Amino acid sequence: MDPKNIKKEYTNGEVTIVWQSGKCIHSGNCVRNNPDVFKPKEQPWITPENSTTEKIIDTINKCPSGALSFYRNKKD
Repeated sequence: MDPKNIKKEYTNGEVTIVWQSGKCIHSGNCVRNNPDVFKPKEQPWITPENSTTEKIIDTINKCPSGALSFYRNKKD
């Protein structure tokens, strides 16, 4: 696995955050807009259970590089 092109997914049950390391330009928008979820000094650095789905989506939509994306989880 190329450490410069990692793809990881994190979910809160309603929405899944997709992070692609190869696209990340480290603008910090995610951390500034939703520090309860995006904590780059921690492992795991994305904890979606700490925020609402709406705020997570709003934060992801502010990512300038496209490194963060999301999809809504299907309801049973």
